[in-house]
Amino acid sequence: MRRLTILGSTGSIGTSTLDVVRRNPHRFQIHALVAGRNVDKLARQIAEFRPQVAVVAEDSLIEPLREALRALSVPEPELGAGPRAYVAAAVSPESDTLMSAIVGVAGLEATYEAIRAGKRIGLANKETLVAGGSIVMRAVREHGAELLPVDSEHNGAHQCFRAGRREEVTRLILTASGGPFRNTPKELLAGVSPEQALQHPTWRMGPRITIDSATLMNKGFEVIEACWLFDLPVSQVEVVVHPQSTVHAMVEYNDGSVIAQVCATDMRMPIQYALTWPERAPAPVPRLNWSECRAWEFYPPDLDKFPLLRLAYQAQEMGGTSTCTLNAADEVAVEAFLAGGIPFPAIAETVEETLERMPARSVDGVAELLEVDRLSRMEARAVVKKRMSRPAGVGARG
Repeated sequence: MRRLTILGSTGSIGTSTLDVVRRNPHRFQIHALVAGRNVDKLARQIAEFRPQVAVVAEDSLIEPLREALRALSVPEPELGAGPRAYVAAAVSPESDTLMSAIVGVAGLEATYEAIRAGKRIGLANKETLVAGGSIVMRAVREHGAELLPVDSEHNGAHQCFRAGRREEVTRLILTASGGPFRNTPKELLAGVSPEQALQHPTWRMGPRITIDSATLMNKGFEVIEACWLFDLPVSQVEVVVHPQSTVHAMVEYNDGSVIAQVCATDMRMPIQYALTWPERAPAPVPRLNWSECRAWEFYPPDLDKFPLLRLAYQAQEMGGTSTCTLNAADEVAVEAFLAGGIPFPAIAETVEETLERMPARSVDGVAELLEVDRLSRMEARAVVKKRMSRPAGVGARG
């Protein structure tokens, strides 16, 4: 039986992971639930799954969690708060598997330390590899950890790679839904609202990742992740827009054969695969009905309309801390857009200017990486502030 720690238990990936656990009580047991600020939801999860440990984002949330548990007449597990408690839960010897599902760099250190402890990692936190790919993958090799991707595209690619030898691979193709604005003319993007951008056509996700899907930055992050996960140069990773989101990834081999991974658009599929690999457990969701008529579309992304995907390729080519800055600047810019501070196209403009301001360099550890992240956020906030202070009608650059 696998004993799980879930980083981000109250988010969409965390709740889907708990549903997989709920359906497989003979396979999985919850050791620790690590959440942010949603103490009521965390209390309900504790009531159902009875973890030994529960962690919240900060000390001030512990008493509200205790009150919520008392209201449910639930015994109190060991409680913790903050980054140190995140790490302690992740590396606990009583847990052998970590589901890393906290959005942002908040989950980076705990995931890295779990890798150093030799755990199996179900990786749904993009920032771990986007910001710290070289450091993280070195730790995977040195400590014998298992890194299983949970993103549907990388999870699909992981399955496709099982069809042949790595030296036979010529390219990896990741699919993108295209987001809510795939058919919106570029000149109209300046007028879109946060509410419109949060209406993803296929998936139901948190706000940041939904906006990243609307800008195609999410796909840029996935290109960077794929390079690290599968040891590929960025030139061998391509993106195609596939609005139906049924084909998740394709791997082309040197004989021209293309192996595609196809499944329902439900995150419980890749989550269960990561938790049970190398086995394949019975499907946690209804299977595709092949008696129904289907049509699949594929076409190239518009890099002029969605420049963040182009910037992601460039940052990975540049190397060093460029991708860390890319991620930090994007998070700041998305927050500003959601708050109504900058228009939709300014997300990409903010990221590009921040990259120009922050020269790439090499780092040796997580502490240095987190410092680069902090400085990149400071620069990005300065860029956002400058843009917010411009009178209406003034150009974005210059």
